[in-house]
Amino acid sequence: MLQQRLLEIAIAEFATKGLEGASTRSIAAKAGTAMSSITYHFGGKEGLYLAAADYIATQMGDDVANAVPPEGIPAGITPQQARAMLHDLLARFIEKMAGERSAAYSLFIMREQMEPTEAFERIYGGMMGKMLGVLVELICTATGWRDATTAQVTAITLMGQIVVLRVSRATVLKLLQRSDIDAAATTLLTRRIAANTDAILDQLIAERQELP
Repeated sequence: MLQQRLLEIAIAEFATKGLEGASTRSIAAKAGTAMSSITYHFGGKEGLYLAAADYIATQMGDDVANAVPPEGIPAGITPQQARAMLHDLLARFIEKMAGERSAAYSLFIMREQMEPTEAFERIYGGMMGKMLGVLVELICTATGWRDATTAQVTAITLMGQIVVLRVSRATVLKLLQRSDIDAAATTLLTRRIAANTDAILDQLIAERQELP
């Protein structure tokens, strides 16, 4: 499908060159179509950029949808069930960050993290915001904490140990003395991050129990 091909190519172009540096002529040529196709389907370069952000949010949002039922976190789940769902969601994110397929998506998002535009609002309003919201809710259920700030800070901490696999990829590979984060490395990282997650959740439970 032409529109999807244009979006995939555009994401790679915008990720490496930014909105200003990317060329619609180059994008159209790589897609094997005329520049007029971009104008027809997206209204121009800026429209293509925003459509690329929407596309990323939709594609990466599938991971959240697969880990959490469409209707959201089931009511009445136990702390143990919430912890299991949390581990599943983080494992899916680890796999996404470790893989090469999402490299252009991640670089696109990183550019928006540094200099947010309307595209960031669209990404956050889709995959990113939903995932973080689910994490916060699962943390609260798994630990018994109802303080939003505590859960939000914990969510940031849990995500940070995974995001490093993408934003500091060269350093990760150098330290691990590997040329790629292969299946074996991903398994080791997933186990360690799962153990870290359990330790953080257990500490939160202990802190809550110490409250007057």
